[in-house]
Amino acid sequence: MFKKKLYQTAIELTNKKWSSQLLKSVVHSKISKQFISSYINIYEIDTKEVSKNITSFPSLEQFFTRELKNDARPIDGRLDVMTSPADSKIESFGAISQDTVISVKGQEYKLQDLLGKDDHAKKYQNGKYIVFYLSPADYHRVHSPVDAQIGRQYILGNNSYPVNQMGLKYGKKPISGNYRMISELQLSNGDQAAFIKVGAMFVNTIQLTNTSNEWSKGEDIAHFSFGSTVVMLFEEHSIEFLQNVQQGYHIQVGEAFCNML
Repeated sequence: MFKKKLYQTAIELTNKKWSSQLLKSVVHSKISKQFISSYINIYEIDTKEVSKNITSFPSLEQFFTRELKNDARPIDGRLDVMTSPADSKIESFGAISQDTVISVKGQEYKLQDLLGKDDHAKKYQNGKYIVFYLSPADYHRVHSPVDAQIGRQYILGNNSYPVNQMGLKYGKKPISGNYRMISELQLSNGDQAAFIKVGAMFVNTIQLTNTSNEWSKGEDIAHFSFGSTVVMLFEEHSIEFLQNVQQGYHIQVGEAFCNML
């Protein structure tokens, strides 16, 4: 309990509007370009996958939201599977309870808090969920996991708490408190899924690259600035996780993670 309180106090003292603005101004500045090489070395980023020459990026932020070469992430084209929306670590997955609660790193989250309304949450009673965590080392563009029509799409939350391992364990429920964008996916088989993009510490930036009401499997739909999280919710009896879905497993864009039932 003491460790949790100490962590939360430290975050509250540093996670302010001024610190967010300072970080944004630094990473968008021309000066930040000189840090790109160090960033690559620290996080061991494979630059052979990047779509253009490293020296052409004008700032650290532009490198962070980089595009990859077209063949860097093959998309599993099977119609009955969903594919990972991001290069990420599977932080948590499992069943949604009858009272629409999920558990992530020992913290319980009510879906009505995450989605904003009770009737939105009830659709996922006894369903399944999965949490994808994108670290600063990961490629930070988000891709559609499936062909889908977009129903409601809305934004909730104002906080920008960390969504890393410590943040999820000791933070003030960042998944349901942080700035987040919720997209309701209408699938071709009649099922529905919730696709939730959660902002991270200091920088609440979720930039859409597809603003239409239709997503195609594997297409680039958005990008984050710095570490972030994607949460997906599924209706009861709509999907079945594949064997590669294990806590801590690092999955890549285009890799199948569930069968559609």
